[in-house]
Amino acid sequence: MNQLQKQKIQGKPRILIAPLDWGLGHATRCIPIVRELLKQNCDVWLAGEGAQEHLLKTEFPELPFLQLPGYRIEYAKTARGLIWKMIQQGPKMRRAILYEHQWLKKMVAQHHLDGVISDNRFGLYHSAIPCIFITHQLRIKSTAGKWTEKILQKRNYKYINRFTECWVPDTENENNLAGELSHPQLNPVIPIHYIGPLSRFEKKEIIEKKNHLLVILSGPEPQRSILEEKIIKDIGHYNHTATVVRGLPGSASLIPSTGMIKFYNHLPSAELNAAMLEAEYIISRSGYSTVMDIMALQKKSILVSTPGQTEQVYLGTLLMGKGLTVCVGQKEFSLAKAMSAAIDFDYKIPAATNDTLLTKNIERFLSQSFKPAFG
Repeated sequence: MNQLQKQKIQGKPRILIAPLDWGLGHATRCIPIVRELLKQNCDVWLAGEGAQEHLLKTEFPELPFLQLPGYRIEYAKTARGLIWKMIQQGPKMRRAILYEHQWLKKMVAQHHLDGVISDNRFGLYHSAIPCIFITHQLRIKSTAGKWTEKILQKRNYKYINRFTECWVPDTENENNLAGELSHPQLNPVIPIHYIGPLSRFEKKEIIEKKNHLLVILSGPEPQRSILEEKIIKDIGHYNHTATVVRGLPGSASLIPSTGMIKFYNHLPSAELNAAMLEAEYIISRSGYSTVMDIMALQKKSILVSTPGQTEQVYLGTLLMGKGLTVCVGQKEFSLAKAMSAAIDFDYKIPAATNDTLLTKNIERFLSQSFKPAFG
């Protein structure tokens, strides 16, 4: 039987999960949510396109997948040009949000979906079924001043308040990772639930290699390629072993490996988990999903903020102030200087906790939303 025509099973709510297409972080942090839903006897369906589709199909080849176009936002080459670029694409985003909202109405009717978990996709709400919105950015930072942050928050909440509830992948206490981003003074009117940091990775008995470096490239173009060029230029002079994961799932473009330096376009979760545990140092973007993965594995890291992404600049500065990471700018990035700073840095990474917030929130959500029909 075709996956998209399979019959519903009594007692198994059919839940759709759809991540935003800005980099891979939204998709990767959905992986532990999918795993937990499957553990709790749900019929999980996925939606997206492109790199996100490739990643999720690699992780969950047995799950039904629906084609849903992303927002396809284009980024500027400079931080200064990003604001204007985003303003220009405002109408494009609004059309994408409207399209996915109409798309969801059709999918609910056609495939009898019982609930939706949307990671930052504003249009995936529906009046007839419970719909969850996932974000760590209840407050959006802006370089243009506080007044623009208020406007952005008002627009953000306008969409979020159309959902049933909002899940924040962070802790509610002071030992949180996202600071003001996930703990604003003013919350949306819908219920907010802190589900704890999300990571697809876990600590395992893998021996760390002294001075071994892992570089994880990610994020939107052209910034991914700009940082990759800087890494490739410098890494040939690195006197130890290194692994570079390019963040290009599904790409046919290859960079040949050497005896000391291994290049991969993409690594599935289990292999990337092992690669992170093997490394003494990790270089990556300061995107929140990557930060959650690094903290879950208690690794020493060097974070390179994407130019113009105020969230990443804020996170890098916040976490460096807490002694959790070294943060450097992309424009002035030098591998030798970054490694020197990391070696001299006094890392204060706390022990990972075995948190059950995600499990408890999914249990609560399923019992409240589906008990009459599926209990």
